Amino acid sequence: MKRGRGWRKIFKSLAIGCGSLAVLFAAFVIWVGIDIYRATRPLELSDHHPFRSAAKKERYLAHYDARAERWPVESEALRVDTSWGQTFIRVSGPNDAPPLVLLPGANATSLLWETNIEAFSRQYRVYAVDNIFDFGRSVYVRDFKTPADFVSWLDELFDALGLEKTHLAGLSYGGWIASEYTLVHPDRIEKLVLIAPAATVLQFSVDFMKKGILCIIPLKHFVNNMMRWALADAVKGTEEHRRMAEEAAENAWLGIRCFKPKQMVAPRILSDEELQRLAPPTLFLVGENEVIYAGTGGDAIERLNSVAPQIATELLPDCGHDLTLVQADLLNRLTLVFLSPDPESIDFSNPN
Repeated sequence: MKRGRGWRKIFKSLAIGCGSLAVLFAAFVIWVGIDIYRATRPLELSDHHPFRSAAKKERYLAHYDARAERWPVESEALRVDTSWGQTFIRVSGPNDAPPLVLLPGANATSLLWETNIEAFSRQYRVYAVDNIFDFGRSVYVRDFKTPADFVSWLDELFDALGLEKTHLAGLSYGGWIASEYTLVHPDRIEKLVLIAPAATVLQFSVDFMKKGILCIIPLKHFVNNMMRWALADAVKGTEEHRRMAEEAAENAWLGIRCFKPKQMVAPRILSDEELQRLAPPTLFLVGENEVIYAGTGGDAIERLNSVAPQIATELLPDCGHDLTLVQADLLNRLTLVFLSPDPESIDFSNPN
């Protein structure tokens, strides 16, 4: 009899445990379903848009502004209106210097360029943008549904800034946007710098897609896991690199929790013919340990060298998707030499 009661207790405990897991799983499914519904329903503007609530807006902007205080050079804030909404831009560098527009990656902001702005702003009037359909201080009033929507927004932005022609650089998702814009408006781009652009050259890796999908689950663990994987060289690097990687993960998590969910436009791979049509002088920078591609950084360069040899390429050592952090000095130098009409005149005596 005692043995029978013991088995019943075990079965009861297992049943309770399995039932609890099922309830948790159902809760996750419902939570994810709600966020997907919110991301696909018609756009609703409110006093706290694009945030989930007024409290979330206050929390995020307080964190954002605290980070902005570390911006290492003098800057001014611009809020530029377009038909797509208001774009926030952090402007640094001499008024009479040639313009350089910087587009950050997905789930990032203009503050991503903290390790690069000091070098860039010595030579250029730098416009570091908070992408309008993403985290930061920009506020969209229309949903972005196609690559053409980003092209339209960026064209209006350049018009509003009075930039008839500019240098353009983008990291990851921002690099993909920059490539799409340049295909349509090559006459407005002086030179183009693509820094590990999302898709564009190679398809995404399976691991990247799996980890990205898991970030839909509202647990900080999955976001941290994704960011530490993507920024692996920073995580195992110096104390300062580890700090920046941890901060990037925290920023991404806070943005996910504070902003309304939205359906992002999937970046695409450019065809051979499209890559050949990137008419302005173009530089492609990628880390040798890049993980977002179904292939290595070297594979991406191999494709470009084969189908679009007019594109200059550089493989940066000991870094992956964290190349702007781990190899900031080298990336800054390569970018400035490429952009300059007179590379020998560049002053590198005060590196970042």
